Amino acid sequence: MQKRRVVVTGLGTVNPTGNNIEESWNNIKAGYCGIGPITRFDTSDFKVKLAAEVKDFDPSSVISKKEARHMARFTQFAVCASAAALEDAGLTTLSEGGSDIESEREALKKHCSPSRIGVSISCGIGGLGNIEEQHSRGMEKGFEKVSPFFVPMAISNMAAGQVAIRFGLKGMCTCPVTACAGGSNAIGDSFHRIRDGYEEIMVCGGSESCITELGIGGFSNMKALSMSEEPSRASIPFDQMRSGFVMGEGAGILVLEELEHAKARGAHIYCEILGYGANCDAYHITSPDPSAAGASECMRLCLEDGDVSAEEVDYINAHGTSTHLNDMTETRAIHQVFGEHANQLAVSSTKSMTGHLLGGAGGVEGVFTVKAISDGFIPATIGLTEKDPLCDLDYVPQKGRKKHLRHALSNSLGFGGHNACLLFGEYK
Repeated sequence: MQKRRVVVTGLGTVNPTGNNIEESWNNIKAGYCGIGPITRFDTSDFKVKLAAEVKDFDPSSVISKKEARHMARFTQFAVCASAAALEDAGLTTLSEGGSDIESEREALKKHCSPSRIGVSISCGIGGLGNIEEQHSRGMEKGFEKVSPFFVPMAISNMAAGQVAIRFGLKGMCTCPVTACAGGSNAIGDSFHRIRDGYEEIMVCGGSESCITELGIGGFSNMKALSMSEEPSRASIPFDQMRSGFVMGEGAGILVLEELEHAKARGAHIYCEILGYGANCDAYHITSPDPSAAGASECMRLCLEDGDVSAEEVDYINAHGTSTHLNDMTETRAIHQVFGEHANQLAVSSTKSMTGHLLGGAGGVEGVFTVKAISDGFIPATIGLTEKDPLCDLDYVPQKGRKKHLRHALSNSLGFGGHNACLLFGEYK
């Protein structure tokens, strides 16, 4: 059976560089650093002082105040980003604060049967802040006094569930929980669902919000987080002085659509999604395999899936966490896959601006990779001033550049050895 072609027709995001696509992408192009002092809790007794928080977030234009009270922060991010992506795709028109949800659903039905629209939104940890809050309440008042909304607010799949409920989407609805690879798994799985004929449209990506005392404390004690107090030198992928990642939060959502369906309704097409690779290092619970065997094979699987040669790739949005082992291993994997062409590639990490969004990272970086192709612009790795000799590629240091891109990869490498790679290409 001939494989169906799949394109990107809508984008939405809430992340540390902006609360919509235009604001975020303009800031990414300008090299804006979304990292700053943690404001969500008192860090007086913490060694880690910085994070990449979403700023001035107000969900009220999309979600009613009553509904918002029953949604964890990561779910609010996902619903707002998904609503923006569906509107960007021309599939629905949003009502103020969700005041007329039925009209939103009816508008969407004119374009596609709800049973042919699915949702796949990753979240790595879920409502960690709600877990902390309700545990404290239970300790104080007794655990039979916790909120009846505690469980549905805390569980990771509720972002996908709430998006499906809001828009009446009745295709497959799922939540890959594969740590930092989850957002890319959600997009890749959705791509295959459409390509193989199960759905016509998928709303997909990732969302995360765990800048909390428990979240920062846990990652800090693993020695995974940067303890720098200077935002411009905290998340510095591939730099010799890198010392750990910076926790970020937010959501990135793509609307994927079967090509002929998109053309029939006159949709704007950003680019085409061509390939997806996923595998496992089977090596260690947190450390990547230093041989880079898993990461390199994942990229090869992705290129093979898209029937694109290594020499046809112009840009890689790297996982690039600013941890010593990850950056070195990913660099080694790129050399193994691309050989001499690795020296012709542009490779950058937008985590230098957004921090690391864990299960939301692949979604936000998928958005940026699509924009890189559609806008002909490669984002920078800001803050990179002293390249590690073991990281010897063109990481687009400090300042982005204009360039026509034929194909681009987006890499995600997660705890547990999960690897995911997405291949996007210009639409022709």
